Amino acid sequence: MMNRAGLVNLGTFFIKLALRLHLPVKKLIRSTIYEQFCGGETIRECESTIRQLSDSGIGTILDYSIEGEDEEAVFEETTAELLRTIDRAATSKDIPFTVFKVSGIAPNELLEKVQKKADLTPADTQAYARVVDRVERLCSQAHLRSVRIFFDGEESWIQEVIDDLAYTMMARYNSRQAIVFNTYQLYRHEVLEAYKTAYLRARENNYILGGKLVRGAYMEKERIRARENNYRNPIQATKADTDRDYDAAVDFSLEHIENIEFCLGTHNEDSCLHCACKMQKLGLKSGDPRVWFAQLLGMSDNLSYNLANLGYNVAKYVPYGPIDSVMPYLFRRAEENKSIAGQSSREFLLVKREMKRRGLGAM
Repeated sequence: MMNRAGLVNLGTFFIKLALRLHLPVKKLIRSTIYEQFCGGETIRECESTIRQLSDSGIGTILDYSIEGEDEEAVFEETTAELLRTIDRAATSKDIPFTVFKVSGIAPNELLEKVQKKADLTPADTQAYARVVDRVERLCSQAHLRSVRIFFDGEESWIQEVIDDLAYTMMARYNSRQAIVFNTYQLYRHEVLEAYKTAYLRARENNYILGGKLVRGAYMEKERIRARENNYRNPIQATKADTDRDYDAAVDFSLEHIENIEFCLGTHNEDSCLHCACKMQKLGLKSGDPRVWFAQLLGMSDNLSYNLANLGYNVAKYVPYGPIDSVMPYLFRRAEENKSIAGQSSREFLLVKREMKRRGLGAM
């Protein structure tokens, strides 16, 4: 169904409308798109997914996927839940990382004002102090429990302030190993150099750089915003440019592996193969603890399971949370997967091919 753009657009519209009108559609959502891409509404509901992935040598990254909120009480509730994910990860090797979005514990408008260095009201200053405190509580707990934690990548107009928070936490907690990881979105043309600069900063300040390398997830929003506000589009001109910088970032990481720990957050088979070949060339074992691969639950199982079977460190992002709150995440997955060249199409063709190979007939 996700290969049909018209159907996805129509379905997304009616789901949003149904939820706004409080129509009884949650059961349908749960049994379809939610079940495909999410582990459950709570950590407990995710336990069966954690076990299933672990049975195949794949770790879980619990991702409490709440976003777009703007109330202090919700930010505190989200922080408390994120602390629970850290505590759960500390009890098991099956959860190698935790993750959070700064915009899940802070108002977007405030983050944007801080990045612009706009004048803050006394209320703004107090609100941002609370944001910093929440980030500190999360990273401090991660350090205390020896749990690695990702700062998720976000839109360019708030990413710089997120970077600053991440580097402050790295300097505090990454002296012996990478506990705090920042995300680098290589579909932006300036990020490869920013990643190299971050490495130099880490070397100069005697801490280990933690990096999660992704291509990016906000391309259309970035292009529209740049056009509307008349500034240079931060997105690479072509996909080939993105692929070039992504693989260059992988090479840089492996060539400086004594001071970098990193995770390839990618569904791109060529980049995974590129990294594996480079590791072999440099004499690094497939299970080197400084190198991880990660994919989203419900996507690219062909990559995840084969990499794990070959001894590489692999984890799946397992989003969870109340259905209403997770819908923005699910709508993004639908948008990403609806094109004929999209991930769902490729996986659908792989499934059809494998069924034919096994003599199970066509779909």
